[in-house]
Formats: sequence, structure tokens, C-alpha cells
Amino acid sequence: MTAILGISAFYHDSAAALVVDGRVVAAAQEERFTRRKHDPDFPQHAVDYCLRAAGLAPEDLDFVGFYDKPFLKFDRLLETYLAFAPRGFRSFLTAMPIWLRTKLHLPREMRRSLRGAYGRRFVFAEHHESHAASAFFPSPFDEAAILTVDGVGEWATASYGRGCGHRIHLTHQLPFPHSLGLLYSAFTYFCGFRVNSGEYKLMGLAPYGQPIYADLIRQRLVDIKPDGSLRMDMQYFNYCQGLTMTSRKFDQLFGGPPRRPESPLTQREMDLAASIQVVTEDILLRMAAHVHRETGNQRNLCLAGGVALNCVANGRILREGPFEQIWIQPAAGDAGGALGVALFIWHQLLGHPRQPDPGDSQQGSRLGPAATDAEIRAFLTECGAVFHHVGSDDEKCTRVAELLAAGHVVGWLQGRMEFGPRALGSRSILGDARNPQMQAVMNLKIKFRESFRPFAPSVLEERAAAYFDLQPGQTSPYMLLVAAVQPARRRQPAADDPAQGLDLRKVIRSDIPAVTHVDYSARVQTVDAQRCGVYHQLLQAFERLTGCPVIINTSFNIRGEPIVCSPAEAYRCFLATNMDALVLEDYLLLKSEQPSAPAHAIDAYLASFELD
Repeated sequence: MTAILGISAFYHDSAAALVVDGRVVAAAQEERFTRRKHDPDFPQHAVDYCLRAAGLAPEDLDFVGFYDKPFLKFDRLLETYLAFAPRGFRSFLTAMPIWLRTKLHLPREMRRSLRGAYGRRFVFAEHHESHAASAFFPSPFDEAAILTVDGVGEWATASYGRGCGHRIHLTHQLPFPHSLGLLYSAFTYFCGFRVNSGEYKLMGLAPYGQPIYADLIRQRLVDIKPDGSLRMDMQYFNYCQGLTMTSRKFDQLFGGPPRRPESPLTQREMDLAASIQVVTEDILLRMAAHVHRETGNQRNLCLAGGVALNCVANGRILREGPFEQIWIQPAAGDAGGALGVALFIWHQLLGHPRQPDPGDSQQGSRLGPAATDAEIRAFLTECGAVFHHVGSDDEKCTRVAELLAAGHVVGWLQGRMEFGPRALGSRSILGDARNPQMQAVMNLKIKFRESFRPFAPSVLEERAAAYFDLQPGQTSPYMLLVAAVQPARRRQPAADDPAQGLDLRKVIRSDIPAVTHVDYSARVQTVDAQRCGVYHQLLQAFERLTGCPVIINTSFNIRGEPIVCSPAEAYRCFLATNMDALVLEDYLLLKSEQPSAPAHAIDAYLASFELD
């Protein structure tokens, strides 16, 4: 037996993953245990979980890998500060103590986390190698082109190459400071959202605006080459030398300073979001076409890196790009690097062969902890909850389908927690996609988040083509593709409808209005029996009851909080929000039957998290 632990840490979304004899046994983000969203610290809890899941002790590990090369990254930071000196001095003083204390002493930190019991070697992969490995090795392809795009690793901000069998080979990269990920993050910052967590908000805001600034972006901010490479005019940006993303020259170009967080959104922010989204899609389409040519017209493409979470762009690459199939790492950001480095060691360094799984080998990305029946019952009994034990999956799914059809919102915890940013039916909040009020209800009363944010549909895989414009045979099990709602399902607004801006969300646009965005798009999750088990059964029960195989699926958390991990966290969230019911494996709880929570419970719950 060969056991390999992969670790990502100290930048964004720390995580650990464990591979045993080439099989992914466990993976989780540190935030799920510490309850600190996007926790960048060393993933001690995630490491401990992975070892427990495999029944291993630290001394049983054969290799421990880290997802990037800290000394190369440190070299980039020093060179950047020197290039911009003395302007970067404040940023330098902020960053250096952290590097000198921990990041340059990673072997020491990792040995300490493994309680001094691990005495073998550490392997440090390059950042984009880890991304590429996480994209290709779990994919269903024997051969594929590979494209990785993010903010920045050591020096690279994007890379491409190909994978074949059990090896990957990256041939080209785009160097810092020119970065599509950082360009998108600059607009995220300027529109008042938090960098590294608000990019998906910017993507969701884009359909409310018009891309009136797209040409200005291309003319003044970034020179885009035919191959998708880019060169940014750094006079407009401040991330190399300062503590902000954009400069005063950026402010002047777009008519004023950045939007203050939590202040009202204006048409400017909507149009900026639409503009940078269009430019991003254009760049990625050019990159995909170039990579296709340079890798010998490969039929398949694997994607990773934080920009691969832009599911609108992914949908366009699939529909308009040259590749027949694409596969995107579900944990495409830095967390996925932990899995990538572990698989890189197994296949690339140790030379073990690889047999691609026709679905993929990531097990639906359900790689986190699960709760036992005994643990759940003991917890509910101890806290005095009123609950019902449901005897079978059929009964459970029927009762939950009835609750959803009656307009109730249901918290749903089943099986192993998902690895990656998307809830896929293991840690989800569910609602009826046919209900025109459900988007507003769930945004404002359940999630406590911005009202413009769209919700994603879960749809039975076998019925997806009847509701969404997907390619024949195309699936989206990880909610990483946006597709249009089928014309037959749409409703056209009245010609004289005056709605504009955020009021567009109030217009009913289809017979599944709660998951139809203002541009008739949806971020689709196709649900199949093999990956999703009882969640697939639930959608079947809902279709039998209502004739509709689509429900709302949003992550089980409120704004500012990581997705819940344990039954205790799910129960706490259930009590403090306006959810109507909670399902913890085989236990059903109804809000109306629970002892009354204190009147201040919601305020206290919200105050315990830092909003982003």
C-alpha cells in the first residue's frame, strides 16, 4: 500500500487530500472544520480528517506533497517589491513577517502537523502542475489538452499542455503580473466585492448590465493577443505594490472610486460586471482555440485554476470552442491543488499506470466527512430537538418532495460532504424551482445575501435536455456549466415591461422561474443515480409528484459562513434561519415542532460571521 497526502495552504482555501494506491480516499477544505470562510492557514483539521478516513497514522504515509514551491513564490514577491520600490513598502511590511515565520519553513510546519511521526520526504510541485494534475488525472479521458488559469502561482498565471495516460506535460505559461484571474479580481474589488470570494457575485451580476465598457477595457487596460495571451497596462492596477487591486488611474477611467462594500449597487457596477465578463469569455475562447491547435487538435479539454469556476465562460467554451468534451476539476481553485499534488506524485513521479473512469474518478467529489446514525440521534436527543426517524429512502424522498411541492424550504444533509465550492446534494438547501417567489425568499430569509444572486437548478440527468440547452450526451454533475433554458420552457416578458437593472429579477421568464437568470441562463447540475444516490431518488420523487424534475439546490450555509460540515452546524443554521424543515440522513425535523429559539437568535448567528 502507498499512501500519499497532498496539502495546499497559506494563500486561499487551504485543504488536504489523501490518495491510497491511486484511489482518492478523502479530501476537504480547512474552512469546513474551523468555520472560517476560505481559511488560508495550515489545514491541520483537514489533514487529521483525511488520516482518520483512511484509518492511517502519520507514520503510515509514504509521501507528503505540497501544491506549490514556496521559494519560487518568495522569489517572485521579492522581485516584484524591488521592481516597484519604494511604493510597495507597506505591502512588503504586511507580507514579510508571515513568510519569514511560516511559509519559508514548510517542512517544519508539516512535520509538526504530523506530530513528528512522519520521517520520509516532502515533495513540492509547481502550482500549475498541481492544477493540471487535478484536472487531468481524475478526468474520464486517456488523452486531453490541459488549460489552467488563475490569479498567480509562483510566476505563472496560466499554463497549457497535454495529458496522456499517466503523464502530464505543460509546455507554455503566461507570466505574472499579466493575469486573467487578477484582471477579473480587480473588477471584483472595484465593484465592492471581496477578492477571492466575490468573483462569482460579479459573474451573477453581469446579466443585469450591458457590456458598454468592454471596448474601453480592451483599448486601455489589456492588450489581448490572438492566442489569448494578454498584457496589462499596470498603471491602472495596484496589486503589485499596494494593498488594493486598482489605482487612481483606474478610478478616473471608470468615473469614480470603487463602490464601498455593502452600499447600493448602481448601473455602473452592473455594466462593469457585464463588460469584464464578456472580455473574460473572449480571452478564454481564444486560449481554448490556441491550445486546441497547439496540442494536435485534441478532442478533450481539462480545466483547472480559479478562473475555471467561471461557469458562464465554461459553457461558451463547450458550445463555441473546438473541443468535443471538457472536464473541469470540481475544486478548481487552490483547494484542488492538494488533490493534484497527491495524484501527481502517484502517476507522474512514481510512474503508476492510470485507467480512466468513464464517469471520472472523483466519486462525485463527495470526499468529506459523513455522520453516522448513532451520532445524529445522540446529538438530537442531547439538544432536545423534536425529530422523526424515517424508515427508508423511498419514504424520506416522498416526504421531502411533498414539503418542497408545498413551498417549504428544506435543509438537506446526506452522506459525505462535497470537496470544492459547490453543494451537490450532500450539504444543500432545497426549494421548488417552479415557485416565482422562491428566489427572493431563499436569498433574503434563508441565505441573508444579495437579492440579485441566482440559484442553481438540480435536474435529473435523463431529463436535462428537456429543460436546458446542453449538447447531446453532455452532463454537468459538478454545477460548472451554464446553459440556456430551453425556448419551450421560456416566458417572454411583456413588450412594454419597464423593468431594468435589479428589477429584472422580478420578471417571470420560464416555468422554472426560481432558477432562470435574467438572460434565460442557469448554472446546471445534472443528477445521476451513480454519483448522487438518494439525491437522485429525491428528484425522481419530486417529478412523480409534480411532473417537474428540477429543484433549487444552493449550498447549506448563510452568507459569510462556510458550507456546513456536521449535523450540529446544520441544526444551528436551521434554527437561526427561516428554513421549514431539516433532513439529517434518516431524521426529519420540522421547524414548527421545534422549541422556540430566542428572538435574537438570527442576529446573534449573523454576528458570528464576517460578511464578505
